[in-house]
Amino acid sequence: MSFEFDALKYSYPSRRSLVYGRKGMVSTSQPLAAQAGLDIIKKGGNAVDAAIATAICMTVLEPTSNGIGGDSFALVWMKDKLYGLNASGHAPELANAKDIKAKGYSEMPVHGWIPVTVPGAVSGWVELSKRFGKLEFEELFEPAIEYAENGYPVSPVISRLWENEYEEFFKDTKDPLFDEWKRVFSDNGRTPSAGEIWTLKYHAKTLREIAETKGESFYRGALADKIDEYSRNTGGLIRKEDLAKFKAEWVEPISTSYKGYEINEIPPNGHGIVALMALNIMEGLDVKTHDDAETVHRQIEAMKLAFVDGQRYVSDPRYMKVTKEELLSKEYAEKRRELIGHDAIMPEYGDPSCGGTIYLCTADGEGNMVSYIQSNYCGFGSGIVVPGTGIALHNRGNNFNLDENSENCIGPNKKPYHTIIPGFLTKDGKPIGPFGVMGGFMQPQGHLQVMMNTIDFGMNPQEALDAPRWQWVGGKKIQVERAFPFAVTEELVRRAHEITVLPESTSMGRGQIIMRDEHGTLVGASEPRTDGFVAAW
Repeated sequence: MSFEFDALKYSYPSRRSLVYGRKGMVSTSQPLAAQAGLDIIKKGGNAVDAAIATAICMTVLEPTSNGIGGDSFALVWMKDKLYGLNASGHAPELANAKDIKAKGYSEMPVHGWIPVTVPGAVSGWVELSKRFGKLEFEELFEPAIEYAENGYPVSPVISRLWENEYEEFFKDTKDPLFDEWKRVFSDNGRTPSAGEIWTLKYHAKTLREIAETKGESFYRGALADKIDEYSRNTGGLIRKEDLAKFKAEWVEPISTSYKGYEINEIPPNGHGIVALMALNIMEGLDVKTHDDAETVHRQIEAMKLAFVDGQRYVSDPRYMKVTKEELLSKEYAEKRRELIGHDAIMPEYGDPSCGGTIYLCTADGEGNMVSYIQSNYCGFGSGIVVPGTGIALHNRGNNFNLDENSENCIGPNKKPYHTIIPGFLTKDGKPIGPFGVMGGFMQPQGHLQVMMNTIDFGMNPQEALDAPRWQWVGGKKIQVERAFPFAVTEELVRRAHEITVLPESTSMGRGQIIMRDEHGTLVGASEPRTDGFVAAW
């Protein structure tokens, strides 16, 4: 290149236009993955095939957020019905709070073996393909294997997240447990810069084995043996028996009505129900515009009330002491709504019984649509990479607690509270389209804001994603983006909110949207806070 520039420097606001198509569309945070998914549709695959191929690519192209050793959820619109898939794994048989506390922990750690639960994403790919796919399972792996084996240019935002993760944790750690991460994801003490070609040879080998065995190797074969052996040799809890008993589960989506529309989410152990509860509270309140201080204040208060309920009650559904119906009750929403006044409150949970994640969406020309999310949880996850495989194991178990009286206390074969949530918008039982905003505990907050931008404030999909966001982070603490109107933040401060203006926006979620109109035309939008891209045909 004859000149140099900074791939992460943008001096002026830019405008992204909506993307239209008819025969197929893939929207995600990595352009190469989106195009790989669209190629699958062009080869005769459907929206499900495209979603799987894109998701597999993302384990290679965006390892800062997801991997082969992560979890996933999906909402699939197929032949006039919405289906839900929960591909989140359970804690190992050997996991229990008493033993973890005996090792000196007072809360669940972020890194190491303790927060590792059974990875569910691979089983999710298998079950989606088996039930709804058109192409051969192995064919869906070809783009990812090509990128892993022969290299790909790292995208700008991913290069920054990669470096951040290395600097914050891996650079100075002397623990040999994380040596394999350094071998796979760094090179002589550095991580890839934007545009640098990066190869992941072990990923290619592992993905080929998963493809050829239709996932069996990962849960019951050679790859399972490698995970088991490394866990036994380095103090881990997970065993081959834990992997062998797991299978992604088809679930009935949950929904709430909101001003003539239905917003659909995956049921607990996911926390999509938090977004629905907040919308239930907001439905009975007057709103004006996106940047009206009173409206923003009410959104924040509704989200706080919903969130503390979610954090108190959501867990593995087999252990929950309240039902999803109680949490989604309009009567309960009315009781919570009464708590919202002029000033910010310190939220407390109520009693409902009284009455580095990636997101992608796809659509094909036949009317099928997929809302899909996949995650290692915190960046690269636990930091543990199984030698010779490229499998970075997630740390989803960090969302358990060690309170033995809590429904969400870690225990054998139990699933943790889960933050990744795909969304799907319908009206009168007919599909409008998939949407999602990835980013840990920002996700239900992003869902609330994007849906209200769309339904209440009449924004187009790109505008709904572009609009400045806020995020509740606990107590009365609120973070806002730099672009958030100053007059609104001033008014929020006067209402006792504790406001922080963030210098950058990666923690504010990274979303995608696809909608289909009555003529069958697809329209897509992608997040400006990442390397988002809509590939259309």
